Amino acid sequence: MAQTKDFLLEIGCEEMPSAPLINASKQLPKLVERALDAAGLSHGAVRVVSSPRRLAALVADVACETEAVHESLRGPKCQIAFDADGNPTKAAQGFARKCGVDAAELERRVAEDGNEYVFAEKNILSAPALPILSALGHDVIAAIEWPNYRSQRWGSEHETFVRPIRWICALLGEEVVPVSYADVTSGNTTRGHRVLAPGEHAVADPASYEEVLEDAFVLTAERREQAIREGIAAIEAERPGSRVDTPKRVFDEVVNLCEWPTVLVGTFDEEFLEVPQEIICESMLSNQRYFPIFDAEGKLTREFVIVSNADPKVSATVVAGNERVVRPRLDDAKFFFDEDLKHPMEDFVERLGIVTFQEKLGTTLQKVHRMEKLAGKVAEAAGAGEQGVADAVRAAHLSKADLVSQAVVEFTNQQGVMGGYYAEAAGENADVALAVREHYRPRFAGDELPSGLCGKCVAVADKLDTACGLFAIDEPPTGSSDPYAVRRSVIGIIAMLREMPSVELRPLIDASLDAYLEQGLEFDRDAVAEKVAQFFAGRLKSIAKDEGIRLDSIEAVSAVGVIDPAEFIARARALDTARAEQPGLFDDLAGAFTRAHNLADPALGSDVDESMLGEAEAALLRACEDGEEKVSRALAEKDFDAACGALAALKEPIDRFFDDVLVMDEHDDVRENRLRLLNRFAGVFAGVADVSALSRKK
Repeated sequence: MAQTKDFLLEIGCEEMPSAPLINASKQLPKLVERALDAAGLSHGAVRVVSSPRRLAALVADVACETEAVHESLRGPKCQIAFDADGNPTKAAQGFARKCGVDAAELERRVAEDGNEYVFAEKNILSAPALPILSALGHDVIAAIEWPNYRSQRWGSEHETFVRPIRWICALLGEEVVPVSYADVTSGNTTRGHRVLAPGEHAVADPASYEEVLEDAFVLTAERREQAIREGIAAIEAERPGSRVDTPKRVFDEVVNLCEWPTVLVGTFDEEFLEVPQEIICESMLSNQRYFPIFDAEGKLTREFVIVSNADPKVSATVVAGNERVVRPRLDDAKFFFDEDLKHPMEDFVERLGIVTFQEKLGTTLQKVHRMEKLAGKVAEAAGAGEQGVADAVRAAHLSKADLVSQAVVEFTNQQGVMGGYYAEAAGENADVALAVREHYRPRFAGDELPSGLCGKCVAVADKLDTACGLFAIDEPPTGSSDPYAVRRSVIGIIAMLREMPSVELRPLIDASLDAYLEQGLEFDRDAVAEKVAQFFAGRLKSIAKDEGIRLDSIEAVSAVGVIDPAEFIARARALDTARAEQPGLFDDLAGAFTRAHNLADPALGSDVDESMLGEAEAALLRACEDGEEKVSRALAEKDFDAACGALAALKEPIDRFFDDVLVMDEHDDVRENRLRLLNRFAGVFAGVADVSALSRKK
């Protein structure tokens, strides 16, 4: 067993942006581990230490040399490897070349199967780790990728990195590993905090690396996060009931903007609290990386959190500087809002006529007009009264107005939110303003739905219009491309329609496509409608599966063409429950249905001549008539448990029928009458589920 030592590779550079640093921190351990494995150096765990000025890999227990290897490789049979004169054939020469030996060195040997083969004996001597790690260090640095960021060159070198490299610290135990990259040569020193501990700091060995960093006022990412969270918790404790807003994306960035964080509090002028808090918060978060503070009632306060990387002794100066910086940013936000309020929303709506929604689908104003029609239909189907329908149409009319407002042009994440403020300021009723504000919901998996019926109607209209339009121009989402987030839109529609069970989806798809036809778009309406319906069916299957419903139950319900979300899930769950309660019964029923379905001949119809029926046939007919009545009533009442129960009652009479009756009788009239009876039996299931799906994977 070779001796082992810890290995450190630290890449020190100018300050790296947060996003590429996070990305590189994920790449580095995989690159190092893969390179060590390829070189044959055994090793322990690989950890990453990062800060704005460094990216380091710490590897435990790296072998000081590779293991010596002896391989015995079997080649072709001797009769193939040698010709009649005993000379190596091309097969033997190719095998020898592949193994890195001369053909004359091949040995003949009888294998376990009794045949004689040629063997190549290959010995690989152990190699010291230092030269391997030297090359590995260079190659790992070069292999790090920087998507969406252009790498830089410096000096006269052609090698690149996201920021100019200033030092490399590479150690195997206490020994420096010679690594050279872009004219920077490795040593045993790192560098500390630019202000608090500038200059070089010696690292005795990898085990002491993090301690050296901390002594030089550089914390690891985990320790920086902990320090910031503790500072924020202290601020919240000083202000009972308060909450500091720390969105993950911004928080992760702030962690990677400092090496020795100090958490401070600044304030802005009272006048900015009159501006919608969303754009004030976004301005602070996105432009300055300040964290807003909310009071116990959830209202924005004048205070905000600053995370400083400066000397804590100058914290007062840091706070004052940041307060000076934030004012012009908030001034801009206030100016945009005030200017937007000077214009009626109808002006914004008209300007949507010059904003392209999609090249082939027209302008955003045309989309708004389509949404108005569709939102009204959704509201009617949902049972909204006359005022509710009018509100949905009005909210759809105003829904996209804020896209051309100055505030949303500057703060794009606030689309819809600002429109709600403008609608409220314009005197629109509360339902309309709230619908405008929330109609982009749900924006992602797990997001809240619009809180009111009006908002749901507009949101469904918006998302369905986009989905249908893209299918109409034959640009549906693919496995690798979904630029208009159609999958997310469809999942959102499903979530909302589950809360509006009276709304049928197929008429809405037809209405949406009709609006495009009226606009002048040319496509096969019926074919596109079916493609859209199938896309919804696919999403519904995935959702039902995620909710724990068995796949064959899902397939059974899907086969009858149900795409209304609430009904689809309720049917599938009812069938699943019935099967769980009576597993043997439904397995047998599935088999009987499959047999009946395979024998049935739809062309014969289902009008049975009762005078020709025997006892078992008559019993099945009575069961079918009773089942038809019960299923029809259950489906009308959306009682899918009762519908499944009605199907279960058919098991005994169909089993008796198959036991007592020869379906394919030699007399045509008897045979055809029995086939019509089987058509009648299969028809009872038609509106509930294709239970043959329950037996396909047995």
